[in-house]
Amino acid sequence: MAVCKCTGENVDSAQDLQLMELLDHYRNYDGGLIPVLQEAQSIYGYLPSEALEKISQELRIPFSEVFGVVTFYAQFHLKPRGRNIIRVCLGTACHVLGGSRIFKSIQDVLGVGNGETTEDLRYTLESVACIGACGLAPCIMINDDTHGRLVPGDMKKILEQYE
Repeated sequence: MAVCKCTGENVDSAQDLQLMELLDHYRNYDGGLIPVLQEAQSIYGYLPSEALEKISQELRIPFSEVFGVVTFYAQFHLKPRGRNIIRVCLGTACHVLGGSRIFKSIQDVLGVGNGETTEDLRYTLESVACIGACGLAPCIMINDDTHGRLVPGDMKKILEQYE
């Protein structure tokens, strides 16, 4: 257990200490909610409810408002995410050329649905409207890597590269 220099409060972890220091910086700053949420998500990898409650208390913003902002913006996540983020394009070109079969193949390999994360926190699977690589349709992105002209049988081998 550590003690926050800014408030003298006992904190349970290094992450909690970082959050308290962040909140101390933004405590009297108007319009700081989104930057605080972004930094808090960087600290924890997602936004745990305990962190949201602490943000609400320390910034004196109603919890409902904090939660409303978190659920409005797609950049914020309430559950832990995998080390590897898989985005499957389901835009027009990818859809016509079999994007839904690619998505189903990945679901079968990983055993997760859309927006879910594997239990080992290795992968998070998401469908997206377009990744801007229509010439490679059907395609996916894993982290910053684009894989295109795919067939369902390619998925297991591609995913093994990210273990």
